[in-house]
Amino acid sequence: MATVSHPVFARVYERLSVAMDRAGTAAFRQDLVAGLSGRVIEIGAGNGRMFAHYPPGVTEVLAVEPERRLRAAAERAASAAPVPVTVVDGLAEALPAGDGEFDAAVVALVLCTVPDQASALAEISRVLRPGGEVRFFEHVAAEEASGLHRAQRLLDATLWPKLFAGCHTNRDTVAAIAAAGFEVEELRGFRFPAASNSPSSPCVLGRAVRPVPTVRQ
Repeated sequence: MATVSHPVFARVYERLSVAMDRAGTAAFRQDLVAGLSGRVIEIGAGNGRMFAHYPPGVTEVLAVEPERRLRAAAERAASAAPVPVTVVDGLAEALPAGDGEFDAAVVALVLCTVPDQASALAEISRVLRPGGEVRFFEHVAAEEASGLHRAQRLLDATLWPKLFAGCHTNRDTVAAIAAAGFEVEELRGFRFPAASNSPSSPCVLGRAVRPVPTVRQ
């Protein structure tokens, strides 16, 4: 059991996630999973806001969520999902799944929060089959020379992770995905909200692939 509990943050996030979806996050979620098929693992499922967007080609979703209150909310959301969803306890750094079990992995606003991105991405690679996809929607570090980048660094070293259950605003998540051995094939950068200059406004949405090993003749 992951035994993760952030009750205050979980209550706030349950309301905030609904407001964010109404403001435009729902469209990003739909784009994130468009065209997926087969078995999918969703890491950090939160309260299950992604479930409604999975396309009919998805045969199964294993939704991993360590926070107790959010996991209970995800279990309720799973009952109304258009595809079969099983919600389980677990950590990104120790996924409750076997090697190569899944055709795709989905992470949405999660890699900012995991304690160790490299370990989490190594686990994602482990449970994906060769050629499997990672779909990611994350807020990331601003341009390095910008004032926002400096503000992100300051906040990450002080209040932000304490207020937002370990979240960090200044991570170069795309570089971490590439460093984990994935090939980034699609990437879109944007601000959300579009006119915002908040520490969490720089975002990316993309697709990366676990390479198929080359067979030597």
